[in-house]
Amino acid sequence: MRIGVVSDSHDHLANLRRALALLRERGAELVLHAGDFVSPFVAEPFREAGLRVVGVFGNNDGDRLHLRERFAGVGELHVGPHELELGGRRILLMHEPRALEALAASGKYDLVVYGHTHRAEVREGRPLVLNPGELGGWLTGRATLALVDLALLRAELLAL
Repeated sequence: MRIGVVSDSHDHLANLRRALALLRERGAELVLHAGDFVSPFVAEPFREAGLRVVGVFGNNDGDRLHLRERFAGVGELHVGPHELELGGRRILLMHEPRALEALAASGKYDLVVYGHTHRAEVREGRPLVLNPGELGGWLTGRATLALVDLALLRAELLAL
């Protein structure tokens, strides 16, 4: 199973649409979003792309109720950290990397995803630790995302 991973989209709809199109082309079946959607209207590109999303709220996601309402039918948003299982892998999804090292060292997860720092990181091994960087590109001037092959437990960083 291949999944897309994004974070910190911060209302950049053009980058989000480009990222979702790229992920569809590359065979992603689902997208994990590690927070900071910001406004509820960011649900529309996911709906248009027909890609289901599982996300966690970030520190800039203010209207959580409206965000959840807009994502109804296209995905689910959670208060992080959020645990899930996909393709036989245990995954932890969070925005801020609080207790990241302890969670990664716990031996409980195959994949640990975080955002918030706007800096991409791929730390191979078990668990695979991944920050896809910032999709919005507002702080670094670089819009990045990741594609994860869950069977191989490998991540590829992609730039828009």
